[in-house]
Amino acid sequence: MAIKRIVANIGAQDVEKVRAFYTALFDLDVVMDFGWISTLASGFDAPVQISIASEGGSGTLVPDLSIEVDDVDAVHRRAQELGYAIEYGICDEPWGVRRFYLRDPAGKLLNVLAHGS
Repeated sequence: MAIKRIVANIGAQDVEKVRAFYTALFDLDVVMDFGWISTLASGFDAPVQISIASEGGSGTLVPDLSIEVDDVDAVHRRAQELGYAIEYGICDEPWGVRRFYLRDPAGKLLNVLAHGS
């Protein structure tokens, strides 16, 4: 058996507002939209991973989603420019990632990160 895809589903009353958040902050493309559901994609293949955790590391909450980007500082700047509240400031963690936390309009806690090189 091979896993072909894992999809994160975010429950939201205002699908349009949440879609706008992800397209503006992460440059995701709308690949399907029926009004009640909108699917976004990056156009890149990514490995399938599921993390199971008792905490988010460094004493933080376990995030609902972790989104790895190529330039976490640029996404952090964009989040600030768009007026999104940062819940855990950008920092270099001892396990080799640079990251920050923020919430999407549906209240999901996002861990935005880049692995060190």
